Amino acid sequence: MDFSHIRAMTFDVFGTVVDWRGSIISEGENVWTAKGVNVDWPQFADSWRGGYGPSMNRVRTGELPWMNIDALHRLILDDLLEQHQIAGLAESDRDHLNKVWHRLNPWPDVTSALARLRKRYIVASLSNGNVALLVNMARHGGYCWDCVLSAELAGHYKPDPEVYQTAASLLGLRPHEVMMVAAHNGDLMASKQVGFSTAFVHRPREFGPNQTTDLVPDASVDIVAKDFNDLADRLGIP
Repeated sequence: MDFSHIRAMTFDVFGTVVDWRGSIISEGENVWTAKGVNVDWPQFADSWRGGYGPSMNRVRTGELPWMNIDALHRLILDDLLEQHQIAGLAESDRDHLNKVWHRLNPWPDVTSALARLRKRYIVASLSNGNVALLVNMARHGGYCWDCVLSAELAGHYKPDPEVYQTAASLLGLRPHEVMMVAAHNGDLMASKQVGFSTAFVHRPREFGPNQTTDLVPDASVDIVAKDFNDLADRLGIP
């Protein structure tokens, strides 16, 4: 396909840019177990992430007021600590544990490939994560965005169309001038419905060794890549 009309690339972050599961498991086992959070960390990470979608739906339906992802992560965390009968953590410790989501590590290809993609395109996050979280995560991971875009700026969560429409508007672009990059078909299909081009990047271990979702790109995807460097290769960027 001809992608000469593309001026910006927006990136899903959780799972596409960063290894949320491996990062939480690693910090949990190496830091938080010694602080008294003695849990099965792979299961804990999966449960924490598993509460993400349902909590956003509680906001969509009006059961909860608008909350950013830090606040929703904290609601889920408090419930999990109660379920696992983890008591005695100071408020400062709970806050720091909740902000493990600010300290997620990128997949190995991310830093070098984003630098390549920036030679030709504006590169921006487009995540349900709030702005402060995304800024801190990028600084922690050592990769660079031209612009940090968040669902928080639209007052909606992906895959609501307002998130993608707001991103294009804030970049001063028309939707067809933007390419959404993600490891999740749902995100890509939602962005395509508002006019974005789409790139599927394989992350077959986002949910661990037994992952069953998003292993195959949807037929509507415009470009498929093994990782971000492969995406740059396919776009002809040295």
